[in-house]
This record gives sequence, C-alpha cells and structure tokens, in this order.
Amino acid sequence: MTPATGSTMNPGTRRRLADRRAAANLRQRTHQIEVDGTRIAWTERGQGEDLVLLHGIGDSRRTWRCVAPVLATRYRVLMPDLPGHGMSGRPDAPYTLTWFAAVISDWMAAIGVRHAHLVGHSFGGGVAQWLVLDHRTRVDRLALIAAGGLGPEVGLGLRLAALPFTELLYSPAAMWFGTLLSLLLSPDSFGNPTLPEIGRRARENGIRGTGRAFSRTIRGVVNVFGQVVQTREGVGAVTSLPPVALYWGADDPVIPVKHGRLALGLFPGATLEVFPGCGHYPHLQQPEKVAAKVLEFLGDPQRAPVRLDPAARAAIALIPAVAEILPALERGGHGSAG
Repeated sequence: MTPATGSTMNPGTRRRLADRRAAANLRQRTHQIEVDGTRIAWTERGQGEDLVLLHGIGDSRRTWRCVAPVLATRYRVLMPDLPGHGMSGRPDAPYTLTWFAAVISDWMAAIGVRHAHLVGHSFGGGVAQWLVLDHRTRVDRLALIAAGGLGPEVGLGLRLAALPFTELLYSPAAMWFGTLLSLLLSPDSFGNPTLPEIGRRARENGIRGTGRAFSRTIRGVVNVFGQVVQTREGVGAVTSLPPVALYWGADDPVIPVKHGRLALGLFPGATLEVFPGCGHYPHLQQPEKVAAKVLEFLGDPQRAPVRLDPAARAAIALIPAVAEILPALERGGHGSAG
C-alpha cells in the first residue's frame, strides 16, 4: 500500500505529521541556563533579528510548534518555557508579572539578547506588556495574541482556580490528571492538540512544584471576579511605547475579543486582527494565517510606535467606562475593529 501523500492525506494525518516534524525541530536546539537562581529552558531556530515568543499559563514553548517554522524563515526565534512551566525550574517565588518580566529580561541579557521583538499569548502577553512597562529597552515590537491584562473578564475556570487555598489541591498527581482530563474532554478549548502533545503537557504539568507555580501565577493576576492587574494602570507612565499589533480568536471563551477592541484605545495606532472560527489559540487553529500576519507586522517599515499624547493619556482613565457600554453599542449595530 502506498503511503498517503499530498491531497490524498486527510487533515488529521497531515496534522500529526506536522506535529512530529515540529517536535523534531524543537528538540534539536534546546538549551538551559540558570538565571536569578531559576533554570530557564528554551528552544531557538532560524537566523536574523531576535524574536521572543512567550506562552500562557499551564502551557509551554511547544504552543508555538506550528508557527515557529514560518517565523524562523526571517527571524531568530527564541521560545522559553516560563518559570514554573515546561522544562524550566519551579522556584519558591512570587510568580507575579513583575517577577516574570524581570526573569525574562535577565534571561535575555544572559544569552546576549539586548532587545527583541516580542510575541505573547494569553498570560505570556501580560508578561510581554510588563516587559514594556518595566524593561522598555528590551522590546522592539509587541505582538499580543489573546493577551491578558487588557480587560476584567476571564474564563470561569481561571476564576475558580484563583480561590484561596487552592494551592493545597495542586499536587503533582492532581496537576497531571487535571491537565490530561481537561485536554481530552475539551480539546477545542486548547487548540485541538494531538494525543502525544496532550501526554507531553500532562507530564510536564505533573512535575513537582508546578501546582504551586500555577496557583501563584493565577492569583497574581486573577480573583474570583476576573482579572485584577491591568496594563492601563501603568502604561500612562511609560515615556515611549513600541509598535503594537493584536490578534484574537472571534470565539475566544477565555479572554473575550472585546478586550482587543478596547486595547485599540489603550494603544493608539495599534491594529487588531480577528480570526473567525478561532478560540483562545488562533496560533494553533489557524497557524498559517497568524504567522503571516505576525510577519507582516514585524516587517512593515511603515509601522510607527504607539504614541500617547496628553489626550490619549487622559482617555486611558475612561477605558473602564467604555468597557461597560461597549456591549450595548455593539448590540445597537455600531461597527467594531477587525
């Protein structure tokens, strides 16, 4: 029997083969270094200007497996596992955005990266924004995919995970089983990972110390009512901002796309791309389109930095009020970005 190839290969088989190729490529150039007493594991590929990709809570650098090969055709792509995740260390640390940003900044310095373009997904988008706030010279351009920190709403699961004393429940076995169960029962919510990817993520989340890191990371940005740390609270004090582009799944159940629309007011001059049919992981659900849009943004010589003039700084204070009336405006038929 001749192996299925080309147009005769079904989508499931094609995706499994793509995942295997991506896994092989990511394994080839994986590195580790000690930074601020914490082991940071990362993978890199490609050559050119430095491009750092930051993943979200409970995830790892492997979330970039489908877009990294395309991005690496033009850039040196660096994909760290955030502390508490993947193969990086799990120190007894605060796991706040300020702490994550400091560790990533020091990691960049330790490997000789003075500055880079940043792409952040979900919580990784929050870390990327905090790098802008606290370590501005590290960031050239900022691409945010379904990023946290741009509005109060967040999925019920994360709000429940932020309840007091939940850290006591996150044993290695519970983290392994919870990850496995979540990804098997609701694969659409996690970008439809393959079975090998589900197993790998469950094993990594079952490493001792992951539960403590998971709990502290969530409680650092979320409570039972929603997100409690907002970029708007610090962005007015930044003297300059990089060019910014936002990317969102139209059907994101974790962080709603309206946060991207509100962010256009926070970052005057930013752009928003909305991907129909996608949830919280557009870079896994429509990787070709997302990678193409990110490359377009990074390579656009006309893309200007976001500028906050006095009127824009004053408008930032009005963003919470706009958030309250936006749903009513949308129901009334007003247009929206994307």
